[in-house]
Amino acid sequence: MLRRQLLTGLMMTVVLTVLLGLLYPLAVTGVAQAAFRSRADGTLLTVNGKAVGSALIGQAFSDAGGNPLPQYFQPRPSAAGKRGYDPTSSGGTNLGPSNPSLLKSVSDRVGAFRSFNGLGPGTPVPVDAVTSSGSGLDPDISPANAYDQVARVAHARGLEPAAVRHLVDAQRNGRAWGFLGEDTVNVVDLNIALDRMGR
Repeated sequence: MLRRQLLTGLMMTVVLTVLLGLLYPLAVTGVAQAAFRSRADGTLLTVNGKAVGSALIGQAFSDAGGNPLPQYFQPRPSAAGKRGYDPTSSGGTNLGPSNPSLLKSVSDRVGAFRSFNGLGPGTPVPVDAVTSSGSGLDPDISPANAYDQVARVAHARGLEPAAVRHLVDAQRNGRAWGFLGEDTVNVVDLNIALDRMGR
């Protein structure tokens, strides 16, 4: 009797391993490749045939020392990893709205954002410019955040601010399904389009 139960258990293990460990993943992969090829491969963004990022994961546009590059639009702050936007360390700060550490870092970021973008001391700063997303990987910023950066980017690249603002408008994404969330601008897509403009 024990032998029969062991044999049945072993056979079920083999059958389920083949079914759920091989056939099911192959079927799901096949359907994904056939029906959703652009999304199944990670929504990679390419420039001159070389993958430079993903449309779903933000990245820092900074120099080797971690300083933001003025010729690029900057993403929102990231708490994912030591330098931010590390997909192996996804996560937010988990600091509550009354936490003194969060309040200080937001206050510091407000000053840094205004200074970096040449904004006056009383200029309102978009929330997404000074707080990280829940995942720390969000590639999107608000249009207000992007517009606040237009003058700096245009000056750093020797472009007309109106041309850079028009580029932001062209990269603006509407609400999901027309009613969920807010309009966004994907910083990675925007900076790729900016590089295509030259300078």
